[in-house]
Amino acid sequence: MPVAAPQPSGSPSDPAVRTAAGVVRGTREGSLAVFRGIPFAEPPVGSLRFAAPRAVRAWDGERQASAFGPPPPQAGFFGMDERAREAAGHDWLTANVWSPDPGPGAGLPVMVWIQGGAYVIGMSGLPEYDGGRLAREGGVVLVTFNYRVGIEGFAQIEGAPANRGLLDQVAALEWVRDNIRSFGGDPDRVTVFGESAGGGSVAALMAMGRARGLFHRAVAQSAPGTFFSPELAADIATACASELGLRPTTADLSSVDPIRLSGAGDALTAELAQRVERWGLPAHRQIPFAPVVDGDVLPVTPWQALADGACRDVELIAGHTRDKHRLFGLIDGTLGRATEEQASAALRVYAPGPDGPQRYREAFPSADPNELYELVHADWLFRMPSLHLAHAQLAGGGRAHVYELTWPAPGMGGTLGACHGLDVPLVFGNLDAGQAAGLIGGAPSPEAEALSTHMRGAWTAFATHGDPGWPAYDTTERLTQLFDTQPAVRPYPEEPSRLLWEDHVFPALPLIGQEVSFGHT
Repeated sequence: MPVAAPQPSGSPSDPAVRTAAGVVRGTREGSLAVFRGIPFAEPPVGSLRFAAPRAVRAWDGERQASAFGPPPPQAGFFGMDERAREAAGHDWLTANVWSPDPGPGAGLPVMVWIQGGAYVIGMSGLPEYDGGRLAREGGVVLVTFNYRVGIEGFAQIEGAPANRGLLDQVAALEWVRDNIRSFGGDPDRVTVFGESAGGGSVAALMAMGRARGLFHRAVAQSAPGTFFSPELAADIATACASELGLRPTTADLSSVDPIRLSGAGDALTAELAQRVERWGLPAHRQIPFAPVVDGDVLPVTPWQALADGACRDVELIAGHTRDKHRLFGLIDGTLGRATEEQASAALRVYAPGPDGPQRYREAFPSADPNELYELVHADWLFRMPSLHLAHAQLAGGGRAHVYELTWPAPGMGGTLGACHGLDVPLVFGNLDAGQAAGLIGGAPSPEAEALSTHMRGAWTAFATHGDPGWPAYDTTERLTQLFDTQPAVRPYPEEPSRLLWEDHVFPALPLIGQEVSFGHT
């Protein structure tokens, strides 16, 4: 039965589009029609808490679509939890659309963005994800959306489906398939793109049968290699629930206030270092949640799925920034300060194989402790998983293009280099908005504008006709697009790291230790 829609408050001259659930009225922003906060699924609260997303109910009349929907509960990083608290409401699952031509016959290519945030934070309403410039200058329909993160989206809870955040993403893509033509988009030309956890989500979607046919091209920007086994995920969920004296079941957790539950996730994150003997790599790196290779929603890891040919018909761009770890070093206080002891410990933990530490030192004989510390962190978490995605795609009979961003960020005194997240403002063209603008530093330089124009052009060209403007990658020449002040196409530049990790398999991370007590009941 249709429900009453929120009453429209915009102008009758503002664009209106009929979706499968009802009419939405957006706003006219320059040459674009913009729609924000369109629900693509029912709010996952009450009886739907921890459930797979359910199709949104139809509404009568017009629904105003001029404001972003409220984000899902967030971890307490970068003030994201406060932003979520300030946005009232439970319509966590909403989409936003920027269209140059909102008519059903326009047939424009569609780009669907999946934001990152370590699977514990992320909201589509951040200014760095404003799709106006990308849609207007690229001639594409741009879609962003919210999905559940943290415990709500990724904790392994008894009685709930695994990977609810990924299922939300599938639901958003199904909404695009069913509705985007009315916004001027072509449902047969959909490109998903995302960075960090968003890049990992893109990789996961390529491995998921539920997502088959919902997109036709994919861009994985700095996809992390962290995917959990069910045993590890269940153990972490048990520890998280125990922070509240509860069990990790829908019966126990469904009535817990989402903000309180998110706080329990923060409390667990704060003590992860105490659990390295049991949880291993995620505890070392303070990663409490990630996609779970559960055998159902996510049957196998993305690297195995792609190598098996699961997405050979989906064209792929995979790549990363060069100086991945420097931003994290700034956050944790190790930037430029890593000691020999810290470098040796990092090599023992992250380098591949028992001889990995020695091989790193031999491969980088002039590297000081700080450089080794940065390199092995960057390679393990982002650089090599992203490169291996391309290799797996080729092994499965598909096509891939590889890039590396080498342009050093001028913000913060220029100490961060081509750091994690720098590609986001460059791809969106939002060089002076949001937290990412701090990497650009002040008014964007002509060099930053030119590089952004190049990257935006490459991404939209890929979405339009599958060619980003540089040759496809192969295992002989390894041609890679280097994005810099003077862009160039050269063999993959991180050859020592590639060789170190050549035979490594990125598995679902296991539960490795025995249970220990930390005083929680």
